[in-house]
Amino acid sequence: MRITRLIIFYISTMILYLIAMIGMFISFSYSKGWILTDFEFIDAKEAIVLISKEKDIAILDVRTPREYENQHLENAKHIPVQNLTDNLSMLVDDKDKRIIVYCRSGNRSIKASRILEKNGFTPLNVKGGIIELMRNDAKITK
Repeated sequence: MRITRLIIFYISTMILYLIAMIGMFISFSYSKGWILTDFEFIDAKEAIVLISKEKDIAILDVRTPREYENQHLENAKHIPVQNLTDNLSMLVDDKDKRIIVYCRSGNRSIKASRILEKNGFTPLNVKGGIIELMRNDAKITK
C-alpha cells in the first residue's frame, strides 16, 4: 500500500513537472515570436533595402529614450515599447504603411509588433534589431 502511494505520488509529481515545463516552453516561444504571430519578420538586409527603395515605409524605434539618443535609424519615430499602447495616435499617419519595427536585439520589437498588429497596423519586425542593422551598414544617426 505504501509503495503504491509512493508510485502514484511520483507519477503525479512528474506529470505536474511536465505540464510546468510545457507551459514555460510555450511562454518562451510566444515571447520570442515563434508562435502565434500575425506579422512578418524581416532580416536587417531586407530592412535596409526597404528603407532605401520604398516610399510607403515608416520606421519605429521602440527602445528606451537613452538608447534612441545614442543611436537610431535615420527618420525613425521613437515610442518606447512600454508607452506604445498609449501613443498609437503618433502613428495615425502611418496606418496604411508598413512599419519597420526595431529595438536593440529583436525582443522588445516583437512585443511592439504584436501591439501594432492588434491595432490594425502592418509591422515588419527586424530580426536582431539595431545590432544586426549596424552589422549590415544601415544609416545610423547619433
